[in-house]
Formats: sequence, C-alpha cells, structure tokens
Amino acid sequence: MKLRGIELRRLSMPLVAPFRTSFGTQTERDILLLRAVSDDAEGWGECVALTDPLYSPEYVDSQQDVLRRFLLPRLASPEGAAAIGRSGAAAVAGLLHAYKGHRMAKAAVEMAILDAELRALGRSFGRELGAVADRVPSGVSVGIHDSIPALLSAVEGYLDEGYARIKLKIEPGWDVEPVAAVRERFGGDVLLQVDANTAYTLRDARHLARLDAFDLLLIEQPLEEEDVLGHAALARRLATPICLDESVVSAQTAAAAITLGACQIINIKPGRVGGYLEARKIHDLAAAHGVAVWCGGMVETGLGRAANIALAALPGFTLPGDVSASGRFYRTDITEPIVLVDGHVEVPAGPGLGVTPIPEILERVTTSVEWIAF
Repeated sequence: MKLRGIELRRLSMPLVAPFRTSFGTQTERDILLLRAVSDDAEGWGECVALTDPLYSPEYVDSQQDVLRRFLLPRLASPEGAAAIGRSGAAAVAGLLHAYKGHRMAKAAVEMAILDAELRALGRSFGRELGAVADRVPSGVSVGIHDSIPALLSAVEGYLDEGYARIKLKIEPGWDVEPVAAVRERFGGDVLLQVDANTAYTLRDARHLARLDAFDLLLIEQPLEEEDVLGHAALARRLATPICLDESVVSAQTAAAAITLGACQIINIKPGRVGGYLEARKIHDLAAAHGVAVWCGGMVETGLGRAANIALAALPGFTLPGDVSASGRFYRTDITEPIVLVDGHVEVPAGPGLGVTPIPEILERVTTSVEWIAF
C-alpha cells in the first residue's frame, strides 16, 4: 500500500457519568484519532492514552507530539514508505522499534494502517486476527462510588442490562466491604472480579487475602507495574488468581511474568502493548502456557471498541472482557452504537474495523485537526 498521509484528530467526548478508579476520576475523554489515507482506502486508529500520565507514562499530548516529530516522519521516509508498501501494517512495529516506549501512539498508527489495508482488501479485523466467534460475552467495569448503596444500584442496573461479568474497581479503604456487599446482594452466581490499578503493596497481602472469601474470578494488577516479583510472591499467598494489566507491555514481558509465576491470567489491552498484532502474540503465548486472557478496555469510542471485540473473538479469550456497549460510557458514540444483546456484543464483519465515524457527530466533538502529508 502507498500512504498519502495521516490525519491527527482530537476529540472531546463527555462520559455519561464520572468514572472513578484508584488513579483518578474521568468525566470526559480527550481522544486522539488517526486517519490513514492510502491510494486505495482510508483507515482509522484510536490512541487510548489518557489526558494525564496516571494509568501509564503516556498521555495524549505526548502521543501527538511523538507522532508528529518522530513516528510519522519515520513512516514517511523512503525506507518507511518502502516497508509499508511491501508489508503494510506488519512493518510498523519494526520501523518504529528504535523509538522507546510510546506504545499507545505506535498502536494507533498500526491500527489505522491495518484498517486501511483490510478495507482495501475487503477483509475484516476479526478474520485477520483469527477470530473464531461472531459474538463475544461482554463484561462491564464499575468505578468506585461514593457509597455502598450507590454501588449496588449501579451493579443492579448493569445486571439488568444483561452484562455477563462485573468488575469492581477497588483501592485501600474501598475493597472488602463493597465486594462483600455485592456478593451478599446478588449472590454467588454473578461472575465477579476486582481491579486495583496498582493501588496496593506486598505489605497488604494479608488484607487482600480477605477477598478470597468471595470466590472472585481474579484480582487485577494489585501492585505497581514494575513489581513482577511482588506479584509472584502475592500469588503464592492468595487463593484468588492474579491477573496482570499494567505490568504486561509486550509478549516479552508477558513471557517473563508467566515464567516467574506472577499471574494466572492476563488482561490484554492492545494500546498498552503496542498494537493488535502484538496483542495476538501475547494471546498465542498465553494459550501455549495455559494462561487465560481477556480483552481490557480504555473507554474507547466505537472505533477502538470494534477492534477490541474482534480481538476478543480469538479462541484464547476465555473470560468476558471489558467490551461493553457504547452506551456504558457515551450517550452518543462517533460510530453507530455497539449494543448489548443477551449479554454479548457482535463481532463486526465488514471490511477493516467494520465501523466508520458518522461525519456530523465526528465534527461536533472534534477540537483540532492536523494533516501530516507523506
């Protein structure tokens, strides 16, 4: 394929309700989209970085800057253009490898080019990645609330909508009591897990072991992302399976965590690991070692959500992911809304992502546009 250029588009999209985690509260999303334009098609990528470097070192302004100054000029160079012309999106990771980190920006580039490539070929994301299902079970992530009654009301609403799994965000002071309340109110049949987003240390092991009483699917990323050995030690002290999120940024780090016994489960977020092709490598690695995986979410628009659903349809994704309906976070998405039916969402079957932005909605939420010509 021959790229003519990539558009960097910033959006501001309000959330239906504040979403609070151990690292902060989101009320709106500052989103960076990429539109790759080739001679044959256009493709969309979504950068999942947050406004501030709280979940990871990456943040939206930094990703736009590194794209503008380093990553896109590399792709536009004669060597980059030749590699993209030969191999398409598969060449992106190798071309950008010299630039350290910035995986969310790299993932957005790869996604946009892959979408354009597949649209030109008439193939879907799901087919390209190796999907084996036409729909996937949908879980929902429930943020920290101001009170237990407010939490129970929120969980009840999501269960009434049909979500197949509930994930509760936790932090010190908001962990055992809310989990106990949800279990008592809704019973042991509800698939339930918790996510700490690095809020604890190994000194909290005895306290975290109190969660073993609630038959949780997993506890996600309890310790700091660098503390892989700490997670291995914690895994020996808990009956609840440990799931890693922030600690896994590549297939290489996933292999190390598995070898050290730091996790029994991995949450795969394509933006965090540098793209959907690297995410597929982690899926394959985990399957080879008998480690379960599921697809995490970063409050994406319908573009990123469609790609995540395609990934979640691979055979190793045996646990419901955070592939919720569009209405979980946005009253009006920029694409046709992704909807929940009987606890599942459909895997888009059209070329590329299978969804495109609705022009008038996209323009309404756009705050800036920048064109980088190749």
